[in-house]
Amino acid sequence: MKVRVDQLPQQLNKVNIALPVYLVTGDETLQHDESCDAIRAHLRGLDFTERELYHIDSSFNWDSVMEAANSLSLFAERKIIELRLGSQKIKKAESDLLQRYLENPAPDTVIFILADRLDAGAKKSAWFKLVEKVGLVVEIWPIEVDQLPRWLATRLQSFPISMDQEAIGVLADRVEGNLLAAQQELEKLSLLYPNQTLDANQVAEAVGDMSRFDAFALADAAIQKQPARVQHILQALRQEGVEPTFILWAISRELRTLSSVITEVSEGKSYDTIATRLRLFGKRKTVIRNASRQIKVSEIEQLLRLCGQADQAVKGQLPSDPWLIIGQICLRLSGVEMASLHTQHTHS
Repeated sequence: MKVRVDQLPQQLNKVNIALPVYLVTGDETLQHDESCDAIRAHLRGLDFTERELYHIDSSFNWDSVMEAANSLSLFAERKIIELRLGSQKIKKAESDLLQRYLENPAPDTVIFILADRLDAGAKKSAWFKLVEKVGLVVEIWPIEVDQLPRWLATRLQSFPISMDQEAIGVLADRVEGNLLAAQQELEKLSLLYPNQTLDANQVAEAVGDMSRFDAFALADAAIQKQPARVQHILQALRQEGVEPTFILWAISRELRTLSSVITEVSEGKSYDTIATRLRLFGKRKTVIRNASRQIKVSEIEQLLRLCGQADQAVKGQLPSDPWLIIGQICLRLSGVEMASLHTQHTHS
């Protein structure tokens, strides 16, 4: 059986026996983690108290898994065999092993497969079809931008705060498709404003808190011309293991916002109207207005091209350190002239 994330709790409540196999697949981290936690909790409630964990790579020996699945627990307990597949593909020989096992599974063992998003070929494979037939498949899709406010409104019900529609819109705009960031922001807002109804300005102020070392704080420091703070935050983010991809996303987004403001102001639109459309409230409204007066669209385009180069470096398509390019972008945005960057600009 295949279910969506929102159908999973109901499906687990409906069935009071363990299925021989569960598969959670998709790239959205928060929903993936929560779906896995829900299945583990469900199985614990059915006395599956032992768990064996296997990280699958190209050299992994699948025979050992099948042996473990078929062997009795040392403590005569029900067990979960958890296979962390990641982006690894299941080849024909491994598929055959898995199918043979699932045709006659051990009654006190559950196979639990965690995978990144599976491609069309994997979903047509014999092993996937059998998992779907005898077990439960949870397929996770990213939340579309237009669905995010509704997702946030539903999520808010489990927090001791409420928000008006405009406030939800500000939060949705700030976190865009990053549900993990949305969850963290809701947790923070609950601590700051317990049992309150928040408006757009309160959310904008809190979510744009300049004291936090995150990708947003970095972008804010850069457009406020604070090079020393930029370097400090960059160092902290790198030490904390923050993904360069997320930082690039936040910087690119700020650059595009600036570009929109400059273009629309030059067309004679009022800044207040533009700010409302772009959901710029509180401090951020002032910060963006000031920054838009100190940079040209041509400079923004050059910096966006550098963001593209940094992205290629992250993906290994360019032999450069992405952190070095991100540092150059942020320092240039904060007003520091850099020879290497200037050279790239004049030749781009």
